Amino acid sequence: MKNKLILLSLLLFILTAGCGVKSLPSRDSWYAQHYFIMHDYEQKIYHQLTPQGRLEFQNLFWEVRQPLAKQEFDSRIEAIQRLFKSENRNQPWNTDRARVYLLNGSPASIDYRQNTDWVTTAVVSSSGATGSLAMGDRTNEDIQANTAEIWVYPYDKYFIYYIFTFSPPSSWKLSPATFQNNRYLQNFEELNKELIFPVIDEEAYKAKLAALAHK
Repeated sequence: MKNKLILLSLLLFILTAGCGVKSLPSRDSWYAQHYFIMHDYEQKIYHQLTPQGRLEFQNLFWEVRQPLAKQEFDSRIEAIQRLFKSENRNQPWNTDRARVYLLNGSPASIDYRQNTDWVTTAVVSSSGATGSLAMGDRTNEDIQANTAEIWVYPYDKYFIYYIFTFSPPSSWKLSPATFQNNRYLQNFEELNKELIFPVIDEEAYKAKLAALAHK
């Protein structure tokens, strides 16, 4: 019995690891969009704020970042609304593939796994930081033909893989297998937060957030 409980706890840990599978609030659309690129300290303080405090936080969030970061964010949100609306029409950014796209941009390539074999790789064209994701609406596809979609990103001398499995009728879920043998995934995501959406003066920003939390 004890061993079963340990195995169950381990399985739950794997299933909830990583920000791609965390539950997001559907009523707070601003948070649902920005959660993916926020640092841990930003998420923590945001939850402590009153509704008015959260509005102030939302303005401050982009004030402390470069205008180019906001432009890149808006560009990726626009692409997400076009690419992933079949999964969540009201909040297409509140999906697993959208989270990965918003944080990391377009993958270098997309691979498809058929049964247990790797099949043809579809290379994604890229222009600038955002790139363009070459994918169609696969809502009604034959799931037996393509059981998994794998997004590939280069990182230093390694590759980061995100594995998505199709969940009828129209969702693609981040597979727990993504977090197995993917030791640099967290470092890769943190690096993208720092490079694409950097805070100009983090210490001054944290002081402002602390003051905001005590209002």
